[in-house]
Amino acid sequence: MIKGRQSVNVFTLLLLMILGGCGASTVTVQGNYPTPNVPPKALTLGVYYPEEFRNFVYTEFTDRGNEEYFVQAGNSHIELFNTLLPAMFQRVVVLDDLAAAGSAEVDAVFMPSIDEFQLGIPAKTRLDAYEVWVRYNMRLTRPDGGYIADWVMTAYGKSSQGTFSSTERGINDAAVASMRDLASNFALTFDQIPEVSDWLNARNNAVTASRAN
Repeated sequence: MIKGRQSVNVFTLLLLMILGGCGASTVTVQGNYPTPNVPPKALTLGVYYPEEFRNFVYTEFTDRGNEEYFVQAGNSHIELFNTLLPAMFQRVVVLDDLAAAGSAEVDAVFMPSIDEFQLGIPAKTRLDAYEVWVRYNMRLTRPDGGYIADWVMTAYGKSSQGTFSSTERGINDAAVASMRDLASNFALTFDQIPEVSDWLNARNNAVTASRAN
């Protein structure tokens, strides 16, 4: 009886080890983001990263509904904006609390969020590439929370399957490519958002009028 119990215990331990090895893989996105070559605007921009943005994790499921990959992209997005925004604005202040915007003496507050994240894996799409597609919501407000602009941006990135030895590496590089796509489009189109353009023009006119007086 003792031997039988030991056999059962060993079998149970081995089964748990096997099942533990079949858990979801975590991909913590890491990459480098270039600084855009644009003239900085004479503005002090406050930036607030909501908790769900800072801790963003996308979960990819198997066809049977089991968790397969966790894609942790929050920190990498913050690194991207912390590289991008100081090149676009004269001064950038990261806010821990929106209520601190007034005392921080900022001209506006920028708050990004991720509305949707899609992942394409060759084993499922039957394509020779890893793909990442992301939809963002960008919000710009006055220091007191008043509306300036609210717009949607999308970003896309892909990496060739043959380039990588692991799915995790392919997912990482596709995600990094999508964020570089976002950075490029954001820097080039920020002035072209109608509400942003109107706000910038109004500020410039106010500055010109005050100098004339």
